[in-house]
Amino acid sequence: MDLGLQGKVIIVTGGAKGIGGAISKLIAAEGGIVVIAGRSQADNEKAVSEIEATGGKALAITAELGNVEDCKKVITATVEKYGKIDGLVNNAGANDGVGLESGNPEKFMQSLQHNLSHYYNLAHYALPHLKATKGNIVNIGSKVATTGQGNTSGYAASKGAINALTREWAVELLPYSVRVNTVIPAEVWTPLYETWINTLPNPQEKLASITSKIPFEKRMTTSEEIANTTVFLLSSRSSHTTGQILFVDGGYTHLDRSIS
Repeated sequence: MDLGLQGKVIIVTGGAKGIGGAISKLIAAEGGIVVIAGRSQADNEKAVSEIEATGGKALAITAELGNVEDCKKVITATVEKYGKIDGLVNNAGANDGVGLESGNPEKFMQSLQHNLSHYYNLAHYALPHLKATKGNIVNIGSKVATTGQGNTSGYAASKGAINALTREWAVELLPYSVRVNTVIPAEVWTPLYETWINTLPNPQEKLASITSKIPFEKRMTTSEEIANTTVFLLSSRSSHTTGQILFVDGGYTHLDRSIS
Protein backbone atom coordinates (compact mmCIF):
# COMPACT_ATOMS: atom_id res chain seq x y z
CA MET A 1 0.00 0.00 0.00
CA ASP A 2 1.35 3.41 -0.98
CA LEU A 3 0.96 5.60 2.10
CA GLY A 4 1.54 8.81 0.19
CA LEU A 5 4.44 9.97 2.33
CA GLN A 6 6.74 10.81 -0.59
CA GLY A 7 8.54 14.06 0.25
CA LYS A 8 6.68 14.57 3.54
CA VAL A 9 8.85 16.06 6.30
CA ILE A 10 8.24 14.35 9.63
CA ILE A 11 9.97 14.97 12.96
CA VAL A 12 10.50 11.96 15.23
CA THR A 13 11.75 12.63 18.75
CA GLY A 14 13.90 9.89 20.19
CA GLY A 15 13.99 8.66 16.62
CA ALA A 16 17.39 6.99 16.67
CA LYS A 17 16.71 3.73 18.51
CA GLY A 18 13.96 1.41 19.70
CA ILE A 19 10.40 2.36 18.80
CA GLY A 20 11.51 5.75 17.49
CA GLY A 21 14.19 4.16 15.34
CA ALA A 22 11.68 1.78 13.76
CA ILE A 23 9.31 4.68 13.05
CA SER A 24 12.11 6.72 11.45
CA LYS A 25 13.18 3.85 9.19
CA LEU A 26 9.64 3.17 8.03
CA ILE A 27 8.94 6.82 7.26
CA ALA A 28 12.10 6.90 5.13
CA ALA A 29 11.22 3.60 3.46
CA GLU A 30 7.87 5.14 2.47
CA GLY A 31 9.66 8.06 0.82
CA GLY A 32 9.32 10.53 3.65
CA ILE A 33 12.05 12.80 4.97
CA VAL A 34 12.64 12.03 8.64
CA VAL A 35 14.09 14.51 11.12
CA ILE A 36 15.55 12.63 14.09
CA ALA A 37 15.70 14.73 17.26
CA GLY A 38 17.29 13.57 20.51
CA ARG A 39 20.07 14.19 22.99
CA SER A 40 22.67 11.77 21.60
CA GLN A 41 24.44 13.19 18.58
CA ALA A 42 26.22 9.88 17.95
CA ASP A 43 22.99 7.86 18.00
CA ASN A 44 21.19 10.40 15.80
CA GLU A 45 23.96 10.47 13.20
CA LYS A 46 24.25 6.68 13.17
CA ALA A 47 20.52 6.37 12.51
CA VAL A 48 20.73 8.92 9.70
CA SER A 49 23.66 7.03 8.13
CA GLU A 50 21.70 3.78 8.22
CA ILE A 51 18.69 5.41 6.57
CA GLU A 52 20.80 7.09 3.90
CA ALA A 53 22.60 3.80 3.19
CA THR A 54 19.27 2.36 2.07
CA GLY A 55 18.43 5.36 -0.11
CA GLY A 56 16.33 7.24 2.42
CA LYS A 57 16.48 10.89 3.45
CA ALA A 58 17.07 11.99 7.03
CA LEU A 59 18.41 14.81 9.18
CA ALA A 60 19.84 14.62 12.71
CA ILE A 61 19.25 17.38 15.26
CA THR A 62 20.88 17.13 18.68
CA ALA A 63 18.52 18.47 21.33
CA GLU A 64 17.82 18.15 25.02
CA LEU A 65 14.06 18.08 24.64
CA GLY A 66 13.34 18.97 28.25
CA ASN A 67 14.71 22.40 27.34
CA VAL A 68 12.21 24.79 25.74
CA GLU A 69 14.83 26.50 23.56
CA ASP A 70 16.00 23.15 22.20
CA CYS A 71 12.42 22.30 21.22
CA LYS A 72 12.21 25.60 19.38
CA LYS A 73 15.56 24.81 17.72
CA VAL A 74 14.24 21.50 16.37
CA ILE A 75 11.34 23.24 14.65
CA THR A 76 13.41 26.16 13.37
CA ALA A 77 16.18 23.94 11.97
CA THR A 78 13.66 21.68 10.24
CA VAL A 79 11.88 24.57 8.54
CA GLU A 80 15.16 26.24 7.56
CA LYS A 81 16.29 23.00 5.90
CA TYR A 82 13.06 21.83 4.25
CA GLY A 83 10.65 24.77 4.32
CA LYS A 84 7.80 22.84 5.92
CA ILE A 85 6.68 20.28 8.48
CA ASP A 86 4.10 17.64 7.57
CA GLY A 87 4.11 15.56 10.73
CA LEU A 88 5.35 15.34 14.31
CA VAL A 89 5.88 12.10 16.21
CA ASN A 90 6.27 12.77 19.92
CA ASN A 91 8.07 9.67 21.13
CA ALA A 92 11.03 10.55 23.38
CA GLY A 93 10.83 9.63 27.06
CA ALA A 94 11.77 7.01 29.61
CA ASN A 95 10.16 5.19 32.51
CA ASP A 96 12.30 6.79 35.19
CA GLY A 97 10.89 5.14 38.30
CA VAL A 98 9.93 8.29 40.18
CA GLY A 99 7.39 6.84 42.60
CA LEU A 100 5.15 8.32 45.27
CA GLU A 101 7.23 6.84 48.08
CA SER A 102 10.60 6.48 46.38
CA GLY A 103 10.58 9.91 44.72
CA ASN A 104 10.09 13.47 45.91
CA PRO A 105 8.40 16.61 44.56
CA GLU A 106 11.54 17.80 42.79
CA LYS A 107 12.08 14.48 41.01
CA PHE A 108 8.40 14.34 40.09
CA MET A 109 8.57 17.73 38.39
CA GLN A 110 11.77 16.71 36.62
CA SER A 111 10.02 13.60 35.32
CA LEU A 112 7.20 15.71 33.90
CA GLN A 113 9.78 18.00 32.30
CA HIS A 114 11.55 15.08 30.62
CA ASN A 115 8.52 13.00 29.66
CA LEU A 116 5.72 15.47 28.99
CA SER A 117 6.76 19.09 28.46
CA HIS A 118 8.38 18.56 25.06
CA TYR A 119 5.19 16.99 23.68
CA TYR A 120 3.46 20.34 24.24
CA ASN A 121 6.45 22.52 23.36
CA LEU A 122 7.17 20.86 20.02
CA ALA A 123 3.50 20.80 19.05
CA HIS A 124 3.20 24.49 19.97
CA TYR A 125 6.16 25.58 17.86
CA ALA A 126 5.31 23.23 14.98
CA LEU A 127 1.66 24.26 14.83
CA PRO A 128 1.88 27.12 12.28
CA HIS A 129 3.69 24.78 9.92
CA LEU A 130 1.31 21.87 10.51
CA LYS A 131 -1.62 24.19 9.81
CA ALA A 132 0.00 25.22 6.53
CA THR A 133 0.39 21.61 5.38
CA LYS A 134 -2.72 20.18 7.10
CA GLY A 135 -0.26 17.85 8.75
CA ASN A 136 -0.73 15.74 11.84
CA ILE A 137 0.65 14.69 15.20
CA VAL A 138 1.11 11.17 16.51
CA ASN A 139 1.96 10.82 20.19
CA ILE A 140 3.50 7.66 21.59
CA GLY A 141 1.99 6.87 24.97
CA SER A 142 2.11 3.91 27.34
CA LYS A 143 -0.27 1.34 28.80
CA VAL A 144 0.91 2.59 32.23
CA ALA A 145 -1.55 5.48 31.85
CA THR A 146 -4.39 2.94 31.83
CA THR A 147 -3.13 0.06 33.96
CA GLY A 148 -0.79 1.71 36.45
CA GLN A 149 2.47 0.03 37.32
CA GLY A 150 3.64 1.17 40.72
CA ASN A 151 6.68 3.27 41.62
CA THR A 152 6.52 5.42 38.50
CA SER A 153 4.27 8.38 39.31
CA GLY A 154 6.08 10.86 37.07
CA TYR A 155 6.00 8.64 34.00
CA ALA A 156 2.38 7.55 34.61
CA ALA A 157 1.25 11.15 35.06
CA SER A 158 3.06 12.16 31.87
CA LYS A 159 1.51 9.37 29.83
CA GLY A 160 -1.95 10.02 31.24
CA ALA A 161 -1.59 13.67 30.28
CA ILE A 162 -0.54 12.69 26.78
CA ASN A 163 -3.80 10.77 26.32
CA ALA A 164 -5.76 13.79 27.52
CA LEU A 165 -3.81 16.20 25.31
CA THR A 166 -4.45 13.99 22.30
CA ARG A 167 -8.19 14.47 22.69
CA GLU A 168 -7.80 18.15 23.59
CA TRP A 169 -5.58 18.95 20.61
CA ALA A 170 -7.76 16.94 18.25
CA VAL A 171 -10.68 19.20 19.20
CA GLU A 172 -8.70 22.44 19.08
CA LEU A 173 -7.18 21.67 15.69
CA LEU A 174 -10.35 20.54 13.91
CA PRO A 175 -10.74 23.90 12.12
CA TYR A 176 -7.30 23.47 10.55
CA SER A 177 -7.69 19.84 9.43
CA VAL A 178 -4.75 18.85 11.63
CA ARG A 179 -5.24 15.35 13.02
CA VAL A 180 -3.92 14.16 16.39
CA ASN A 181 -3.74 10.54 17.57
CA THR A 182 -1.86 8.42 20.10
CA VAL A 183 -0.38 4.93 19.81
CA ILE A 184 -0.12 2.94 23.04
CA PRO A 185 2.55 0.25 23.37
CA ALA A 186 2.65 -2.16 26.30
CA GLU A 187 5.49 -4.68 26.36
CA VAL A 188 7.89 -3.90 23.51
CA TRP A 189 11.41 -5.29 23.19
CA THR A 190 13.66 -2.24 22.90
CA PRO A 191 17.22 -1.43 24.06
CA LEU A 192 15.76 0.34 27.12
CA TYR A 193 13.59 -2.67 27.95
CA GLU A 194 16.54 -5.02 27.58
CA THR A 195 18.63 -2.83 29.89
CA TRP A 196 15.86 -2.86 32.50
CA ILE A 197 15.21 -6.61 32.38
CA ASN A 198 18.92 -7.30 32.80
CA THR A 199 19.00 -5.37 36.08
CA LEU A 200 16.72 -8.00 37.65
CA PRO A 201 17.98 -11.05 39.57
CA ASN A 202 16.55 -13.61 37.08
CA PRO A 203 16.01 -11.70 33.82
CA GLN A 204 15.06 -14.67 31.64
CA GLU A 205 12.60 -15.96 34.20
CA LYS A 206 11.04 -12.52 34.53
CA LEU A 207 10.82 -12.12 30.75
CA ALA A 208 9.08 -15.49 30.42
CA SER A 209 6.62 -14.45 33.12
CA ILE A 210 5.81 -11.21 31.28
CA THR A 211 5.36 -12.74 27.85
CA SER A 212 3.14 -15.47 29.27
CA LYS A 213 0.63 -12.76 30.19
CA ILE A 214 0.41 -11.20 26.72
CA PRO A 215 -2.81 -12.69 25.28
CA PHE A 216 -1.97 -12.63 21.58
CA GLU A 217 0.67 -15.27 20.74
CA LYS A 218 2.33 -14.94 24.15
CA ARG A 219 5.02 -12.66 22.76
CA MET A 220 6.18 -9.09 23.04
CA THR A 221 5.16 -6.48 20.52
CA THR A 222 7.94 -5.52 18.12
CA SER A 223 9.08 -1.96 17.51
CA GLU A 224 8.19 -2.49 13.87
CA GLU A 225 4.57 -3.25 14.80
CA ILE A 226 4.34 0.03 16.69
CA ALA A 227 5.93 1.78 13.71
CA ASN A 228 3.42 0.26 11.27
CA THR A 229 0.47 1.76 13.11
CA THR A 230 2.22 5.08 13.73
CA VAL A 231 3.19 5.60 10.10
CA PHE A 232 -0.28 4.60 8.92
CA LEU A 233 -1.72 7.32 11.19
CA LEU A 234 0.74 9.82 9.71
CA SER A 235 -0.46 9.00 6.22
CA SER A 236 -3.45 10.17 4.21
CA ARG A 237 -4.75 6.59 4.38
CA SER A 238 -6.03 7.49 7.85
CA SER A 239 -7.43 10.81 6.68
CA HIS A 240 -10.60 10.70 8.83
CA THR A 241 -8.98 9.42 12.04
CA THR A 242 -8.38 11.91 14.82
CA GLY A 243 -8.58 12.00 18.61
CA GLN A 244 -7.99 8.26 18.80
CA ILE A 245 -5.93 6.28 21.30
CA LEU A 246 -4.86 3.05 19.64
CA PHE A 247 -3.49 0.15 21.65
CA VAL A 248 -0.90 -1.94 19.80
CA ASP A 249 -0.18 -4.44 22.54
CA GLY A 250 -1.34 -7.95 21.68
CA GLY A 251 -4.39 -7.42 23.88
CA TYR A 252 -2.28 -6.88 27.00
CA THR A 253 -4.14 -3.86 28.33
CA HIS A 254 -7.76 -4.80 27.78
CA LEU A 255 -8.04 -8.56 27.41
CA ASP A 256 -8.19 -10.92 30.36
CA ARG A 257 -4.58 -11.97 30.90
CA SER A 258 -5.71 -15.21 32.54
CA ILE A 259 -6.62 -16.48 29.05
CA SER A 260 -4.45 -19.48 28.31
